[in-house]
Amino acid sequence: MKYDAVIIGAGPNGLSAAITLARAGRKVAVYEASGGWGGGVSSLELTLPGFVHDVCSAVHPFAVSTPFFKSLPLEAFGLKWIYPDLPLVHPFTDGSAVKVERSLEATCTGLGGDGEGYKNLIEPFVMGWDTLTAQVMAPFHFPRPSPVLFAFAWRSLRSAEGLAKAHLRTEHARALFAGFGAHSILPLNALGSGAFALLMTASAHESGWPFPQGGAQKLSDALALYLRDLGGEIVTNRRIQDLNELPDAASVLCDLTPKQLLALGGTHLSDTFRHQLQKFRYGPAVFKIDWALKAPIPWRNSTCAKAGTLHLGGFEEICNSEREVSAGRVGKRPFVILSQPSLFDSSRAPAPYHTAWAYIHVPNGCAQDFTSVIEDEIERYAPGFKTHIMKRSVWSPARLQEHNANLVGGDIGGGSNVWTQLLTRPTWRMYRTSNRRLYMCSASTPPGGGVHGLCGYYAAQDVLRD
Repeated sequence: MKYDAVIIGAGPNGLSAAITLARAGRKVAVYEASGGWGGGVSSLELTLPGFVHDVCSAVHPFAVSTPFFKSLPLEAFGLKWIYPDLPLVHPFTDGSAVKVERSLEATCTGLGGDGEGYKNLIEPFVMGWDTLTAQVMAPFHFPRPSPVLFAFAWRSLRSAEGLAKAHLRTEHARALFAGFGAHSILPLNALGSGAFALLMTASAHESGWPFPQGGAQKLSDALALYLRDLGGEIVTNRRIQDLNELPDAASVLCDLTPKQLLALGGTHLSDTFRHQLQKFRYGPAVFKIDWALKAPIPWRNSTCAKAGTLHLGGFEEICNSEREVSAGRVGKRPFVILSQPSLFDSSRAPAPYHTAWAYIHVPNGCAQDFTSVIEDEIERYAPGFKTHIMKRSVWSPARLQEHNANLVGGDIGGGSNVWTQLLTRPTWRMYRTSNRRLYMCSASTPPGGGVHGLCGYYAAQDVLRD
């Protein structure tokens, strides 16, 4: 059978590429090595029967606030978003906490004397969100000038640590901003970390940091159902080990990182392009734990129970934590990102029990066990937490890669976010390769990691143009 395009990999970017082509009237098929679709956007009963856990990606600020996913009728295919009472709370060991509300004004009020500085720093990007994301989260290009893009470009020249010190005075406000910046998985004094901090902070006010009811798998299911409704095909349990195994197609799009592409199609690529892919840098990893809990986490500050996501760490602790990871070590006080979805979605666990997960950044491929380190850190903010644990599922970098080969060394972002490969990744060709028939559409292409489908969307746009 002749296809216009075949996609390898049924992660969110592979499915997004297929949907984009199918909407344009093209005949497409997706081949997936595992027994289901979703890649890093999947859910499993990892601990006890009836306890639903998200394997990798879980909270999706960009899936509801960026142009491509907003254009898809996914609610018609069973997707329902859960919005926690608060997008994020950042507690401190003294029992205090800073809460981020959807309302920028309310958040500024809660920051007291730092409210004005926070507003001046973030408001332009909340107000100009649609323009900002349409331009910044696109392949490298020269955008039409606008005030919001000028402000973003100017402030992005500073690191997250530099922006925090320049605009915010208190430990609490600086720690809050540093936590957002740490999602870059860069040292917070590095160029590029400031841009991530601004985007992540603004996204909390714009999107509310929601997650799918029933687990991240529901988002992947909706994408797959929509693709099939458009006439696209999905073939599971079919590992492609050579491009010659694929059916006849005008174009092949690979939801794969450079390492997998080289193994799969190296002979189909030029020597120069293979050399360029071999130089691609992967980023640090994560060490993640999922828990089945007897009861909700006993936070010292009750406001924490209203948040879907929490960041744990003081300003200097977070900055030091990310510096240590970039140097190939894990500090004594690693920055912890935690989510507690069952407080807002009763389908995640049988009553009266609950689920939660947390992770820290670690060096790529790190083999050390950080279970006690993470649980001890949470205990500092929620005394008695460990007594609530019924069962845990531990995800080392090696286990993450075993589950999903695209998570090389436990890197969940598809590659390092260092500025030298942030805008044009994995090479200056971005989605195209040296083979005019072969394209890349994974998180190793712009705009990088995150659940937004834009890597697949823009790759498919190149296919349509070509």
